[in-house]
Amino acid sequence: MATRINKYLSEVGYCSRRAADKLIEKGKVTINGKVSEMGSKIDEDDRVEVDGHIIQKSKKYKKIYLAFNKPAGIVCTTDRGVEPNNIIDFIKYPIRIYPIGRLDKPSEGLIFLTNDGDIVNKILRAKNNHEKEYIVIVNRPINRNFIQSMSSGVKILDTITKNCFVEKLGEKKFRIILTQGLNRQIRRMCESLGYRVQSLKRVRIMNITLDLPTGKYRELTKEELFELNGLLENSSKTFD
Repeated sequence: MATRINKYLSEVGYCSRRAADKLIEKGKVTINGKVSEMGSKIDEDDRVEVDGHIIQKSKKYKKIYLAFNKPAGIVCTTDRGVEPNNIIDFIKYPIRIYPIGRLDKPSEGLIFLTNDGDIVNKILRAKNNHEKEYIVIVNRPINRNFIQSMSSGVKILDTITKNCFVEKLGEKKFRIILTQGLNRQIRRMCESLGYRVQSLKRVRIMNITLDLPTGKYRELTKEELFELNGLLENSSKTFD
């Protein structure tokens, strides 16, 4: 049965489908020596290469699921040639993995890394409404109006953010739980209300809570994976 090239690269643990699409757009993927097009399909006997390296599904392929406490200053990219402070070089994991989503460079906290493309697609789909929790410190005291505005929706990027839970924790500190993943969402929301983020830390993704020192990672437990898969059971994937 023929398989879409982006799905194949995801299933063999090379990269996520989204990352595969970017490689295809740049002309870095070939099928039997010919540059792949978006949506191309392959059969078992086809030869797939990325940047001239043959991609094969290993018989010993093992799915990896890591929780990592990203330090500020590390970039969530797998393009090691572009960014020296990238997450892959920092972790130095012996098997090829990639981050699920991202935290921007100044931010810190919990991020998942894996070689399982299907779980990447399910978690990243915004319409699946998966919770992510953050602790944020801003540059000046927050008030009731700030909390109410943040929770009821702020205009950024030509849209209004979804309603969300926001709780004041201190004079300049608050907790926020999002089900959206807009680019630099929390920072943009704060800026829209006249505040500047000084510290942003993600402390939870769905059922997984941050419990690691900064710069350390661990494998998700069987119990965590079982619960996570249960939460993802009805989630949509991207295209097959």
